[in-house]
Amino acid sequence: MHLISRKPLAEFSKIHSDAEAPMRNWFKAIERGTFANLVELKASFASVDYLPVGQHGLYVFNVGGNKYRIVASIHFNRQRLYVRNVLTHAEYSKGEWRK
Repeated sequence: MHLISRKPLAEFSKIHSDAEAPMRNWFKAIERGTFANLVELKASFASVDYLPVGQHGLYVFNVGGNKYRIVASIHFNRQRLYVRNVLTHAEYSKGEWRK
């Protein structure tokens, strides 16, 4: 799968230095994988959840031992993942990312 914009991961890791290794590991796993649907995605990322937000919904990955969240839009037919938000658990829980 092709990740569109690694920049949010890098910027987040500059602020939260302990997030760098988990973000890098997540990125590598996404780039190495080919996923046709949520079931296949969950086989590699057990903690990923689908949320019906907006027209197509979003996928939320727990990263770094549940400390961080990556919110993404995924187009399985084109094998593209678009990073929407990279958040701490506390930021995610506030729910402002849904707007």
